[in-house]
Amino acid sequence: MRVIVAEDQGMLRGALSALLDLEEDIEVVGQAANGEQALDMIQSLKPDLCIMDIEMPKLTGLDVAEKIKQNNMACRVVILTTFSRSGYFQRAMKAGVHGYLLKDAPIQELSEALRKVEQGGRAISAELALQFWEAENPLTSKEQDILKLIAQGLSAGEMAKQLFLSSGTIRNYVSEILQKLEAKNRIDAIAIAEKNGWLS
Repeated sequence: MRVIVAEDQGMLRGALSALLDLEEDIEVVGQAANGEQALDMIQSLKPDLCIMDIEMPKLTGLDVAEKIKQNNMACRVVILTTFSRSGYFQRAMKAGVHGYLLKDAPIQELSEALRKVEQGGRAISAELALQFWEAENPLTSKEQDILKLIAQGLSAGEMAKQLFLSSGTIRNYVSEILQKLEAKNRIDAIAIAEKNGWLS
């Protein structure tokens, strides 16, 4: 199988490519230092798989995965990350990602995951799957909208106008959000939601 490795840390990208190249059935055909480069390589080299980090300059791994899906490209995506945020995971699944693994997994686990994905399966780190199962977003979509507006610095009155609700209703929503997230205040609530990827 022909593989591209997209990772902004040069040393890790090189080491990963060298280790994968040792596998008889895997050939690393390109290395990308950012998401834009990865997308260009996928279009020109037409690999079977792309191993991608999430946090990369220009385009994130999830941005690239979404573009691959939008443009019906044949390349399958395996996310390799240090981030265990459930919001990222949910976005990755929506983008049609076939694999979601942690960077500290042994190379053998990654090779096996690539083979599974190449055969049409999915490969998700057991540790992550369990964690995401437990960390479901407790906020409703309306509560998420309100928290996003709070993050933008809007007052209760401004939010009420924008959402066609009364200020009292907004205040009720805010207290509900604080309660669900077990947050001390609005700033704390935003920090908790962002940490878990519940504002994405």
